Amino acid sequence: MKNNPNKGLLFLYNTRLGRIFLKLIFINSFVSKVVGWFMDTKLSCVMIKKFIKSNNIDMSEYEDKKYTSFNDFFTRKVKVEKRVFDDNKNSLSSPCDSYVTHYKITDDLLFNVKNSLYSLSSILDDDKLAKKYANGDLIIFRLTPSNYHRYHYFDDGKMLYNKKIKGKFHTVNPIVYDKYEVFKENTREYSVLKTKRFGKVIYMQVGALLVGKINNYNKKSFKMKEEAGYFSYGGSTCILIFEKDTIKINRNILNKSKKNIEVNVKYGEKIGEIKK
Repeated sequence: MKNNPNKGLLFLYNTRLGRIFLKLIFINSFVSKVVGWFMDTKLSCVMIKKFIKSNNIDMSEYEDKKYTSFNDFFTRKVKVEKRVFDDNKNSLSSPCDSYVTHYKITDDLLFNVKNSLYSLSSILDDDKLAKKYANGDLIIFRLTPSNYHRYHYFDDGKMLYNKKIKGKFHTVNPIVYDKYEVFKENTREYSVLKTKRFGKVIYMQVGALLVGKINNYNKKSFKMKEEAGYFSYGGSTCILIFEKDTIKINRNILNKSKKNIEVNVKYGEKIGEIKK
């Protein structure tokens, strides 16, 4: 049976006025800005107790303080003694609390980040840069609401450059399949780092389409274990991208990733090592 395209979608995607409406509705969403504003107000504190209970958060792991807003709570700091960083000279340690998935970078690789499907070049928005990481390794760190939402540096080094990419939305109706490779692109930001032990590594953070808040410090030089930034409400994924023959991933993560099973890790936990 032949598809009958929706007239409204045809208007939105095939006319200049329609495309203006799309931008107004999805990119500059007033609702999104209001939500972001509310999360930073004292009024949002009423959400904290219910959030802790519904997500089974163990607050004994975090610094004891009185929160001034929901985002102040969401970006809470973990107690130093609650995380042990594996700083062996050969170890690759997790930069954050998360659920980890590993991918070997191939020409036809497609991977899911926050319910959006990407190739390496599309998530980087840079074909030339993506080619430099052919046959390398990509690790996705998916943070859940209950996680510690700060992320750290995994090595000493310096930042070469930084890039920010705004999120955008496209309907998944079949009439736009030929026009748009990715139907929803999340807000994302990444830095190309020159590290002491792992060479040039791409360190990316991904937020939600409209309300994702990525707060990077963008340090020009950094030390292993230093805090690199944090997610406010709506941001929740880190990605590390390594060049070919740089790292060796832990067998448990490698085997489970092949079966599309995520592995729960804590900040500082060993997830791999330098490939010798």
